Amino acid sequence: MNIFSRGLLALASLLLVLTYFFPLWKIQLIAPQYPEGLRMYIWVNKITGGTEFDLYNINLLNHYIGMKHIDPNAVPELKILPFVIGFLILFGFISALLGKRVLLYAWVLSFIALGILGLADFYKWEYDYGHNLDPNAPIKIPGLAYQPPLIGTKQLLNMTASSFPDLGGYIAITSLLLGIFAVVLELKLSRKVKMEVKPA
Repeated sequence: MNIFSRGLLALASLLLVLTYFFPLWKIQLIAPQYPEGLRMYIWVNKITGGTEFDLYNINLLNHYIGMKHIDPNAVPELKILPFVIGFLILFGFISALLGKRVLLYAWVLSFIALGILGLADFYKWEYDYGHNLDPNAPIKIPGLAYQPPLIGTKQLLNMTASSFPDLGGYIAITSLLLGIFAVVLELKLSRKVKMEVKPA
């Protein structure tokens, strides 16, 4: 790797440190009874509400429609994710120090694979909460599921549910893009070197 690519990879790794301090994802519910909205933030190691009462009110709504209680302590991913991000940070810094192109490629591919795995797991989590409903719930509407969207906005009865990355998520996306940019740069440099050593 050239010095610029190594710097990009080191910066991408350093950026990931910030994901420990900002929410990765935000789910918001807006309804006539909650005009200001109820917000739930997913962090690297916890789930919080937008206010001290938001998570309580979301769980209250979940109880009436038969959805499971959201208990951050019962989500195993929140115990694993800090180590996954720590691995990417450490792997990225070591790769930048060693300057081997193959390690840069491995870091970006690992990041993409882990990101896809994380989104698939998040979708599965949402699906489970939205479809596996308590048959004894006070409010039952046959055939209706309450799964919020993975990304975007969706109408659920009288509630508008939205799900988007938050600041920590956008930081992670920026980190990955820096790594991809370093890969593109290295591929161009590699092609240029091959062209220069080609016999006339």
